[in-house]
Amino acid sequence: MDDETTPGQADLVCPVCLGAAVPFLTIAARHYHRCPTCQARFLDPAHFIAPAEERAQYLTHENAIDDAGYRRFLSKLAAPLLARLAPGAHGLDYGCGPGPALAAMLSEAGHEVALYDPFFAPDPAPLAQVYDFITCTEVAEHFHHPAAEFARLRGLVRPGGWLAAMTSFQTDDARFAGWQYRADPTHVVFYRDATFRYLAQTWGWRCEIPVKDVALLQRPLG
Repeated sequence: MDDETTPGQADLVCPVCLGAAVPFLTIAARHYHRCPTCQARFLDPAHFIAPAEERAQYLTHENAIDDAGYRRFLSKLAAPLLARLAPGAHGLDYGCGPGPALAAMLSEAGHEVALYDPFFAPDPAPLAQVYDFITCTEVAEHFHHPAAEFARLRGLVRPGGWLAAMTSFQTDDARFAGWQYRADPTHVVFYRDATFRYLAQTWGWRCEIPVKDVALLQRPLG
């Protein structure tokens, strides 16, 4: 492992905020960069794995709908989001995966939840609607083009609605190389709470961080 910064690269652009980025670390011949503007860290696209390999990796995850431990994990996002939703809200679980446990939890709480996932629920029809809330749990770290993905999601949230994201926040550069979350080959973007606060500010949205690793972004009514 080589933890020295990579050589400088001209016109390196942050895929999250589209600001100027700089080299960060090289780990096992994989180059990572960081954005001084939004504080994201990201893998160089040259190291992205192929879609078939990415899908196979997702299938190794044990995320059954009725798994109590998985539901407890998802409750980090579900609980604060449910506290902010009106009864009978209409939502979208974006990147629901093969076992949409979060959608089941929200449905059990009385909300209507549509599903979309490019690998496991690829019907684009839900992307033609607008929603009171969109959940994006353990998904944003997989985005190859996060700026475009977030632009899409913003357009799917009606005024006053919520975009609820959960991803493991990166907090310590000194521990980045040994961070287990980084080692997953499908994880290519790493956010901080400051990243979501910056995005919300640029969009004119409100951002709440109710617990670590959860960001609730509300579109204004106006």
